[in-house]
Amino acid sequence: MKNTPFTQKHTALGAKMAEFAGYNMPISYSGINEEHQTVRTNAGVFDVSHMGEFILKGPDALDLIQRVTSNDASKLTDGKAQYSCLPNDEGGIVDDLLVYCIETNKAYMLVVNASNIEKDWNWISKHNTKGVEMHNISDKTGLLAVQGPKAVQYMQTLTDMDITNLKYYTFTKGTFAGIDNVLISATGYTGAGGVEIYFEDNGNNADIIWDKIFEAGSAGGIKPIGLAARDTLRLEMGFCLYGNDIDDTTSPLEAGLGWITKFTKDFTARPILEAQKAEGLKRKLVGIEMIDKGIPRHHYKVQDANCNEIGYVTSGTQAPSLGKAIGMAYVTKENAAEGTEVFVAVRDKALKAKVVKIPFA
Repeated sequence: MKNTPFTQKHTALGAKMAEFAGYNMPISYSGINEEHQTVRTNAGVFDVSHMGEFILKGPDALDLIQRVTSNDASKLTDGKAQYSCLPNDEGGIVDDLLVYCIETNKAYMLVVNASNIEKDWNWISKHNTKGVEMHNISDKTGLLAVQGPKAVQYMQTLTDMDITNLKYYTFTKGTFAGIDNVLISATGYTGAGGVEIYFEDNGNNADIIWDKIFEAGSAGGIKPIGLAARDTLRLEMGFCLYGNDIDDTTSPLEAGLGWITKFTKDFTARPILEAQKAEGLKRKLVGIEMIDKGIPRHHYKVQDANCNEIGYVTSGTQAPSLGKAIGMAYVTKENAAEGTEVFVAVRDKALKAKVVKIPFA
């Protein structure tokens, strides 16, 4: 099991640790609900250094990205980023990722899920037929997500870069907490605002950045946050989690990711996805809200009023901000309309729920 640059910090703070994607990660500190509300109302710090980062360079870097991703990276200019996915040959999803444009048409950073680092690297390498320069910098890159409505206010005190006016899905690079070449992006997976901070993990950088961040936000009540609250936060926003809501068997169109699937360019499985769009989807990823008492869990079956199986739950939780149980599920298109009554099979009971609009919060 791998450690991140902050593992000792987490254990010293008494975090509940567990294996996640091959890494020793903090699951919670003071408790999921408290940590969740801290991010929604103030600011919290997530260690997400387990994520993977690839650098692609050269005159054909954009061409490679265009061929393997579903979104249109040609729209990116210096300092801009986009959410995208890597379709497989059957129209499923190898992974979802962020594409950062470091230098237009010449240099890009791809940020991928920790569990898929090797898989994604091999997939992109297989399609690298024009000799694009590729570097896997995952093991030497630290990453903290400082999220919440007060996050930017605290972080601005640590840099001369203007991050207060950083627009969503843009980034800047400079000195942060006295460390050079730090990349700060207005991204995150909580829906609460904030920034993500990328830096080279060489020696004391991680300790310096961690300590400075908590010094800057200590008076305001900034707190470390675990992965459990990260999951409840992203679920309230209806953001997909790879391995739960999307995988090699789900298409971006089924997952509601048509907005990152651009048919104005050629990419892997484009004909398959075009046909799927033309013929109409057979199933869709929808939000569900429990009416009966119970929590929809991953892989629970979803049924109609006649006990016919119509789909399955991909993610579910008791939403701390909403005070109700919510989830996401793939259901047949006939049962995907907002307001449709469905039932979640929990052990030997069929619990009533309804299809609702995403995001939940």
